Amino acid sequence: MAAFSTAISLGACGGGSGDSAADEAAIQLASAQQAAAHEALVAEGKQIFRYDTFGDEAQWTDTLKMHEVIGSAVDPTTALSVGLKVDSGALPTAVVHGIQDGSIDLKSPDTTVALLKLDAVVGLKGQVESINGKDVLTRVGITCALCHSTVDNSFAPGIGKRLDGWANRDLNPGAIIALSPALDSAMKAVFNSWGKGKFDPRHNIDGVSNPVVIPPAFGLDGIHSVTFTGDGSEPAYWNRYVAVAEMGGQGSFTEPRLNLHITNGTQDLVTSKLPALQAYELSLKAPPPPVGSFDAVAALRGKAVFEGAGRCASCHSGAMFTDANAMLHPPADSMAEPEVPSYAARSATKLYRTTPLKGAWQHAPYFHNGSAPTLEDVAATYNTKRALGLTPQDIADLAQYLKSL
Repeated sequence: MAAFSTAISLGACGGGSGDSAADEAAIQLASAQQAAAHEALVAEGKQIFRYDTFGDEAQWTDTLKMHEVIGSAVDPTTALSVGLKVDSGALPTAVVHGIQDGSIDLKSPDTTVALLKLDAVVGLKGQVESINGKDVLTRVGITCALCHSTVDNSFAPGIGKRLDGWANRDLNPGAIIALSPALDSAMKAVFNSWGKGKFDPRHNIDGVSNPVVIPPAFGLDGIHSVTFTGDGSEPAYWNRYVAVAEMGGQGSFTEPRLNLHITNGTQDLVTSKLPALQAYELSLKAPPPPVGSFDAVAALRGKAVFEGAGRCASCHSGAMFTDANAMLHPPADSMAEPEVPSYAARSATKLYRTTPLKGAWQHAPYFHNGSAPTLEDVAATYNTKRALGLTPQDIADLAQYLKSL
């Protein structure tokens, strides 16, 4: 402390170059400490994103009884068919060899239970207990990674290294929920109608069924409005909504604009985890397009269309390819509207944000309702609805540019 006080005194009296060096060292130390703290926060958020259920077993186990149907009827082949993924990095060598040589039965629910015990099923967290000498799934919950992570298929289709932040457009959440023995046939039909890669985050709030595509969770750093309708100013807003309102996590969510007040349980297992979870999500960069996945010459022509005749850059502006930080847009600006019911009408803002475009190659289909199967369809839809007068070549080139982002 005496040395620190002396340094301050010398600085106040206009000390020499040695003081400047000490100041610079102190600044560098503080910067390094801040970086280390942020790195630790991101690492904590990674664990939360992948493995934390926020106590939502209360919904998925106690209410929906999903542990019963998974443990008795969902084998790995069935799980993969509805878009669930397996983290190859969590598989011991013996299991890897067993899958490769066929000695592990991928048609047995017992194998699914074994994979859950290994924390190998992306987005599912299971509690497995030995009962009468047999491993039994006694509780199950879901994590953020269920919808917003996939794998690179490096081991087999649906099995590989995790790709956090990537929209799992193979996942069929509705079909998975419809497996619950606690639901009646009418509700099962609703969930089964959603289809692959879609989920309705408002359905259990307003009773309307109009699902949207599962969005990516990458490329959000620097963007304030992170959802289709820009309801919150940071990811933590939507993380709290999803954790409590959709996943069934233990905690509270309040949204006066929707007259929505939800409290699950008597303890808060959500709030303390939001800063780390957000830090991890903001660290996830949009993936570059695969080598050879687009025509570079055509993309260069498409860039000119994007910035010129296509008028795309008027909204998909700046380095983030969105004006979401400055404004939201009325439903009439959306290429998916008019739709009945309107998704925006069910939101807190009643508006849409301009979707960022980096990594767009990864998450077909497009628009919030998935009504454009390909980026070529996106360009063609804009051309028709905005009467842009683009030629077929312009449309093709524009699609190549979008694939390059």
